Amino acid sequence: MDFATLLQVLDSTVRLATPLLLACLAGLFSERAGIFDIGLEGKMLAAAFFSAAIAAITGDVWMGLGAGILASLALSVLHGLASITFRGNQLISGVAINFLAAGLTVLIAQDWFSQGGRTPSLIGAGRFEPIILPGAAEFAGVPLIGPIYAELISGHSILVYVAFAMVPLTWWLLYRTRFGLRLRAVGEAPEAVDTAGISVVGLRYVAVGICGVLCGIAGAYLATALQAGFVKDMTAGRGFIALAALIFAKWRPWYALYACLLFGLLQAVALRYQNIDLGAFVVPVQFMDALPYILTVVILAGFVGKAIPPRAGGEPYVKER
Repeated sequence: MDFATLLQVLDSTVRLATPLLLACLAGLFSERAGIFDIGLEGKMLAAAFFSAAIAAITGDVWMGLGAGILASLALSVLHGLASITFRGNQLISGVAINFLAAGLTVLIAQDWFSQGGRTPSLIGAGRFEPIILPGAAEFAGVPLIGPIYAELISGHSILVYVAFAMVPLTWWLLYRTRFGLRLRAVGEAPEAVDTAGISVVGLRYVAVGICGVLCGIAGAYLATALQAGFVKDMTAGRGFIALAALIFAKWRPWYALYACLLFGLLQAVALRYQNIDLGAFVVPVQFMDALPYILTVVILAGFVGKAIPPRAGGEPYVKER
């Protein structure tokens, strides 16, 4: 593998890791507050559809992004009502959201566009364009550093930079602010937070809301930046991979970045290298496509016992009288 090919693989890694990273951070906020959310997949899917649909109708990708975030927030509120207000089972609520999004997106897409559950292809202002950072063209000829800056760092859509900026912002919010301390306390000892006169329900709804916003951005990125439109089940299990990355990262923002980059690298390798000839045998393309999901199973099997989730996670809080 030469340097140019390596840069292309790493560039694909960054692009493919972006929706995983956003969904992983979304789950981190929710689960740190004690609300397990396996509905990340459904929220991303709903956001992907509505962002692509509104962008196709209006020709404005920013309106599409807003629609995607609102769709994801609506499902987050639904999950919050089921698991926080009515104290239902959080896992069942998440599964219901996934099924609801999978069915509704195709149904509405067929009703609106009559293209077999797809949206029209997005062009022009209907999708996010790459951003060329200052000096990228000038530094492109500089050995080593120039290509890295011009091809790997520059040339991504704005949502990629937003996703990576969210990592230090999430770390700062969780570990350097009063809000972050309270949020983490709600996931560990909600009764102590309640005793201090802070609303457990309110904090958990805020966490679920942040989760909805980040999932909305992740879904919109899939449909309006990574691809140019919505297709059926286009999230392809990314929400579940993000959950595996979250467990692998032990609910920490910087570790989440590394885990998502690892999954993104596997997806990039699977897309670029198919039917790899190792001499003695040929690795089939199906195995390369399955690599990210195989790693998901391996991580869940090998690390779920070592990664300790928030102590009050998955348990509805009942205020003591």
